[in-house]
Amino acid sequence: MNLYSNKQRWKIFLLVVATVIVGITLWYSNHIADGIRNEERQKVKLWSEAIKRRAELVNFTKILFDELKTEERKKADMLANAYQIISDPTYESDLTFITQYLWTNTTIPVLFCDASNNVLDHVNLPEGRGADKRYTDSLFAAIRSKGNDPIELPEISQKIYYDDSRLFTQLQGTMDDLIHSFISETVINAASVPVLVVDSALTTVYQRGSIDSAEIATPALLRSKLAKMAQENQPIVLMLAGQQKQLIYFEDSVTLKQLEMFPIVQLILVGVFLFIAYLIFSTFRKAEQNQVWVGMAKETAHQLGTPLSSLMAWSAYLETEGVSSAILVELNKDIDRLNTITDRFSKIGSVPELSLCNIEEVMHGAFDYLRPRLSNKVSLRVDIQTENKEVYLNQPLFGWVLENLLKNAVDAMDAEGKIVGKVHSIEGRLLIDISDTGKGIPKNKWTTVFEPGYTTKKRGWGLGLSLVKRIINEYHGGKIYVTQSEPDMGTTFRIELRQGQA
Repeated sequence: MNLYSNKQRWKIFLLVVATVIVGITLWYSNHIADGIRNEERQKVKLWSEAIKRRAELVNFTKILFDELKTEERKKADMLANAYQIISDPTYESDLTFITQYLWTNTTIPVLFCDASNNVLDHVNLPEGRGADKRYTDSLFAAIRSKGNDPIELPEISQKIYYDDSRLFTQLQGTMDDLIHSFISETVINAASVPVLVVDSALTTVYQRGSIDSAEIATPALLRSKLAKMAQENQPIVLMLAGQQKQLIYFEDSVTLKQLEMFPIVQLILVGVFLFIAYLIFSTFRKAEQNQVWVGMAKETAHQLGTPLSSLMAWSAYLETEGVSSAILVELNKDIDRLNTITDRFSKIGSVPELSLCNIEEVMHGAFDYLRPRLSNKVSLRVDIQTENKEVYLNQPLFGWVLENLLKNAVDAMDAEGKIVGKVHSIEGRLLIDISDTGKGIPKNKWTTVFEPGYTTKKRGWGLGLSLVKRIINEYHGGKIYVTQSEPDMGTTFRIELRQGQA
């Protein structure tokens, strides 16, 4: 069973499932957001149409008011003519109808004054205001500004002043209020649409709604804001009667913009959640792996301890029995080797002690140990290209690293080829390159080869390079990676260590 292949298949399967779930979630959320977005756009459309209709209604109302004001003005002029006729009647004049017309006046303010403009009598003034000197003076000024000259009655030294009718004045005020209310309600709208009401020169802002003053604080900012709003929606042109041409600029509501950003924000949140979940599970997985590594190593060291002690006793016994010294030398070499292996396994999981070592001696030690145990078709060579050969290592563990790399190289070459261990240094880092002339590693597997379970052999657990990486990264604070590999041309593994530092 290839553990790595199964793991990769499970990863791909789970990734596909997660992608489908995320895709369905985002599609459904986006579907809901689109529905609300369309509703918001419909609101804005209805609002803009309502503005145009109300503008037409205001203009129509203005026309009606103008006609009423014209009629009221005619009444005032007729009233003035009536007073004029009474003040200077001819012999044939029929004053009956004129007098009756004067007495039926209930809307046009009239003041009867003496030569000094003291009010003697009045008609259609607000109650109690005829005797108010301040009020009558302001009324005289208003009458003069409208061009309504007084009617002189020299025979009795009196004057008759008249003003526009109360209905005329009320109509004017009502129309002004209607226009002001229309603009205010346009800005404070039910659709919560940001609005700017400006003049035709785009320099004066009459009203604004849902827009920060800082956004239009300068003419340049105002022009920029208007240009941006015009890109979203065509401005509404207002031609209100009696008013200058105005333009209503508006943009999508804040709610609509938030809805447009919702899928993106949701995707980011889902991505962050998945990334955090991956980090958490990856940490748990690594912790579990560490426990397995440590437990397996400690148990292996423990299991090796018992037969090793027995072998050491048998070696001493055979020596007393006069067994050939050559046999005992080889036996003791294997016992020493088992001691080294036991020591290596016992150090897994604990903080190893690093000591200052000569890298040349360490390299030669590892290469010399394997040389007699390999085929004659395998060439081993050490190439030292640095003067500073001192580096802090845990020699038993680092020797294990070199042995694993060398054995993997031999397997990749099918026990025939060349292996070179080159040592050089760059900017305080010691670089150790182990190169072979084997089958090579595909570039997409350069990092995968260090994962537990990865192997290209029919037999094996795929733990060697994973152990190598753990020893270099965690115990020596260094790095190991594939620096070069080509099919049928060989592979180079590089180890980086901080030179002369513990």
